Amino acid sequence: MEARLNLMGSPAAATFVKHLSSAGKVVSDSGLPTLTQELVKIRASQINGCGFCTDMHTKEATAAGETATRLNLIAAWREAKVFTEAERAALELAEQGTRIADAAGGVTDEAWENAAKHYDEQQLGGLVFLISLINAFNRANVIVQQPAGDYRVGQFA
Repeated sequence: MEARLNLMGSPAAATFVKHLSSAGKVVSDSGLPTLTQELVKIRASQINGCGFCTDMHTKEATAAGETATRLNLIAAWREAKVFTEAERAALELAEQGTRIADAAGGVTDEAWENAAKHYDEQQLGGLVFLISLINAFNRANVIVQQPAGDYRVGQFA
C-alpha cells in the first residue's frame, strides 16, 4: 500500500507538518505526563482509524516505559483497572473531543470538570491542544491513506 500523497516529499505538506509539529511544543511544555500524552494520542488514533499514528504512538509509549497490558487495554479503558483516575479523565476528554460531532453539545461539563480535578490550567491547555493536534494528524494520515507498521521510535525527533 502506498500513500496517496507523500506528506514528507511534498514541500507544502512538509511545511504544514513542520508547523503542526512545532505547535506540539505547547503540549510538551505543559507538564502533562508523557505517558498520558501517548495514551491520549493512541485512543484518538484508534477512534479515527489512523493506523499510522496508532503504530507510532504505541511504539513511542513502549519506548517511554508503557506496559503491554495497558497498551492492549486502551480501547477498553472504562472496564480496565490499570489506568489512574487522572488518565481516565484524560481519555474521556480525548474521546469526547475526538467524537465532537457525535454529541450535540460537544465535550460535556462533567468530562471537563473531571479533567480539571486532576490537571492544572497549564496541563488542561496542553491536553486540549494535544487532542486537537492528534486529530489533525489523524485526519491527514487517513485522507492520504498513510500506511502503518514501519514507524521507528524517534523517527521524527
